[in-house]
Amino acid sequence: QRRGYPGVTLEVQHCYGVCAMGQSYSQLDLKERGQIEVLLSEGYSLRAIAACLQRSPPTISREVWRNGQRRAKRKGVYVSERADLHARSRRRLDHRFKLARQPALLKHVVDRLAMGWSPQQISGRLALERGSPVISHESIYRYVYYRSAQKDWLHRLLPCRKFRRGRIRRGGVSALDKIRDRVSIHERCDAATGRHDPGHWEADLMMFGRHGQALLVMHERTSRFTFLKVMKGKHAAPVATALARMMSPLPDKIRQSVAFDNGPEFFLHHKLKEKFGMQGYFCDPRAPWQKGGVESLIGRLRRHLPRKTNILTVPEARIRRLQKQINTTPRRCLDYKTPDEVFSSLLKSVALQT
Repeated sequence: QRRGYPGVTLEVQHCYGVCAMGQSYSQLDLKERGQIEVLLSEGYSLRAIAACLQRSPPTISREVWRNGQRRAKRKGVYVSERADLHARSRRRLDHRFKLARQPALLKHVVDRLAMGWSPQQISGRLALERGSPVISHESIYRYVYYRSAQKDWLHRLLPCRKFRRGRIRRGGVSALDKIRDRVSIHERCDAATGRHDPGHWEADLMMFGRHGQALLVMHERTSRFTFLKVMKGKHAAPVATALARMMSPLPDKIRQSVAFDNGPEFFLHHKLKEKFGMQGYFCDPRAPWQKGGVESLIGRLRRHLPRKTNILTVPEARIRRLQKQINTTPRRCLDYKTPDEVFSSLLKSVALQT
């Protein structure tokens, strides 16, 4: 038995009873939106309009709500031309992201972000492997922050894990201690400052919430090659011993100088000079950016080792895997080569010179 609708002609009711819904879905066009406008103005219900257009009632309801009432700020008003304009505009916004249109590329990018790569590294490495640019880092950033605004939280895969773009300003204080044979970093040679000459290093301790726990980080300025070593405290003697063990396998050409901050853990820096001839240089007070390479590296390491980590319970094998991951991740400053590749080429060139 056919259901009746008050105020709807028998022709419309007959249309509702005999018309079957389309098997394949397509977007509403301007002609159909014009019919919706006319039928709404004549007082037909949404279900009756859907029957005449051979559409599902939710489609008509969603169309009227998204492109009519809410946009016009007036209940019951639906204008076909304006609704079509809103629909086209929304479709352009939904397809503005290259990653949204290419699921395989999206999976590749998300996998690399989860591995700790930055958008610049992903973009540069794709261009290096495929011979031409594939996607820009800016496109990756725009998509990540757009999806984070939609509660997908992709920003948590970024190196700094910031919800919004822009620089986060932090304050900080440090004290200048009297250090034996202290040499200012301003006296370092221009080749070391400009990263032209290999063998100049930066060292720092990555601290954790538990007292006395630290990770010693040694960073080569030219290749960005990194050594990691877990320390049970900030005492100067074990730190100097660990630094000496890191440097002992390397040729003299690769161990020329090392930059420190003014912490007491580097009081015995002169032992490196006595043993290897490595000159120690110290940053100005409250100026950690003067050894910015190791500071940036510690920021990336925080993704894997948060401050609340009990570093003494972390297996040594995991520290070695983390060191390998850092050294095999492509860097934009190295033309998207890995630190391991650049450092190996430096060792080969030094070996040929000798």
